[in-house]
Amino acid sequence: MKGAVGRGLVLFSIGVFLALVLNLLQVQRQVTVFPPEVLASLFSSAWWVPPSCGTAAAIIGLLYPCLDKQLGEELRYKREWSSVMRCVAVFVGINHASAKIDFANNIQLSVSLAAMSIGLWWLFDRSRSGFGLGVGIAVLATFVTQLLVYNDVYRYTEPDFLFVRSWLPCVFFSGGVTMGNIGRQLAAYDTEGLCDARRKRE
Repeated sequence: MKGAVGRGLVLFSIGVFLALVLNLLQVQRQVTVFPPEVLASLFSSAWWVPPSCGTAAAIIGLLYPCLDKQLGEELRYKREWSSVMRCVAVFVGINHASAKIDFANNIQLSVSLAAMSIGLWWLFDRSRSGFGLGVGIAVLATFVTQLLVYNDVYRYTEPDFLFVRSWLPCVFFSGGVTMGNIGRQLAAYDTEGLCDARRKRE
């Protein structure tokens, strides 16, 4: 795997896989509902969701290490793949909680998921760039989702924040931080490979 293209393909594949798994959780719980005409197309699934999530994952994963480099911000922890995998597991857990756990009300659920999302950032990131990008991703992705719901592409069964669920920005925030960590680890892997190649030449 060499360069941004290789990393982008890996990030795209991870994004597609996570989208398929997490969307299945939401649909099974009937948190999201696709209209019959949408479900009738292409293997009874909204075919555009996984590629869209994959593209977003690639952009986010490539953007995080670039922003770190531009800001000259040193990361607090030396990343390892085991840490990245734990981050992915926590992200899946947050999404699972949003679909499976029954809270007394939506406010309690949203506050709990917000705390979990910030906890994910604190445990696996702690960088200002990571937090800022996570917030930006959450705002932008929530706005795009609202547009899709408004145009009847799909809908939420119990919307409580305009057209969507109030906990949705928390899921987008934690997803952005997770893909950012994967992107950083892939970038570090590429950097180590280049350094090893230079040493061999010398």
